[in-house]
Parts: sequence; C-alpha cells; structure tokens
Amino acid sequence: MGNSENPADDKLQSEFGGKIDLNNAHVRQFRECRGMYPTLARLVITNAPYERVEDVLDIPHLSDRQKQTLSSHFGHFTVTPPRTDWTEGDDRFNPGLY
Repeated sequence: MGNSENPADDKLQSEFGGKIDLNNAHVRQFRECRGMYPTLARLVITNAPYERVEDVLDIPHLSDRQKQTLSSHFGHFTVTPPRTDWTEGDDRFNPGLY
C-alpha cells in the first residue's frame, strides 16, 4: 500500500478512493449514481459483503428495473475486503456527515 501508517488513508489511495466500494462505502456515496440513493443503496449495503461487483445482482427480490440501475453503474463500483474501520456500527448508514 501507500507510505501512510494509517490503513484508512492507504485504502483511500487505492481504487476505493476513486470508485464506490460496495463492501465499505457509506450510503451517501451512492448519491452520485442516479436512481440508487437512498433505497437501492441501502439494499446494497445491507446485503454486503460481495466478492465481485456483479454479485449485487443476486440481492433477493430485486426488480428488473433495480437490476438495470445497478448494472448501469458497474463502472462506478469496486469491491475490496470489508474493513471494520469503514463499516463498524452504523457508519455505513450514518457516517456523521451533515
């Protein structure tokens, strides 16, 4: 990773910093993806972790329209191993950004 001693900073310097990480991002990061915030974003977060971006299409009870919306944003997503410094508690739903 990077030269930083902070694992969170190292993660930000990876692909995670440039794309929405389906296993670690908070719900507000999905606002840049039309049709995802807040309902579909919450489903993605609730059903994590994922091994591949395409695994989001396996979320139970998705409509065809929701699958189409997810598929249209695949280029904005990445998947990295979940890290507690990004996901512990309710931080994925309320990261304290107001």
